[in-house]
Amino acid sequence: MTELESFDRAALLIIDMQRGMAMERAGARNNPQAEQNISQLLSLWRRRHLGLVHIRHISRDRESLFWPGQEGVEFQVDFAPLPEEHVVEKNVPDALINTGLERWLRIRGLSQLVITGVSTNNSVEATARTAGNLGFDVYVVEDATFTFDMWDYRGNHRTAADLHSFSLANLSGEYAQIVATSDLSTSLMKEGIQC
Repeated sequence: MTELESFDRAALLIIDMQRGMAMERAGARNNPQAEQNISQLLSLWRRRHLGLVHIRHISRDRESLFWPGQEGVEFQVDFAPLPEEHVVEKNVPDALINTGLERWLRIRGLSQLVITGVSTNNSVEATARTAGNLGFDVYVVEDATFTFDMWDYRGNHRTAADLHSFSLANLSGEYAQIVATSDLSTSLMKEGIQC
């Protein structure tokens, strides 16, 4: 089942959509349509005034694209939070560790998390695993997340598409349901919300 029980209990988490993720230094990636899909979901959530969380990584590594005070750490223009929207800053991949996010969600009765953003096999997966373990109903939007090519532990090149698929397989069933943007749009239409 890919439908949310109630969008009124669903928070949209947009993870690490920062300028550094769009820089050439970040590397080759998959899902070139992810930004368009995230934008669509962001617009839907804003129109309904639903739970919305913007998450950004603040690195502890001076060499990182996400070290404070440089361009890479800033939100991409299309994903900049509005003044009234909640922002979470994290120092590790998992957005639920030492951020107060769990408490913020629980106080508002937001028990379903719709996760978008980057990187699928890092911050998205880490956050989804913890959320699932904490008892949240987790939905990872496969076409509104993406990752980058990398070299594995044995020195083999792995494509972003493969890493993305493996990460979703790790999450599917045990920690999260894997959905597409169209699944959520269909669910919204069933609730009488124009997409």
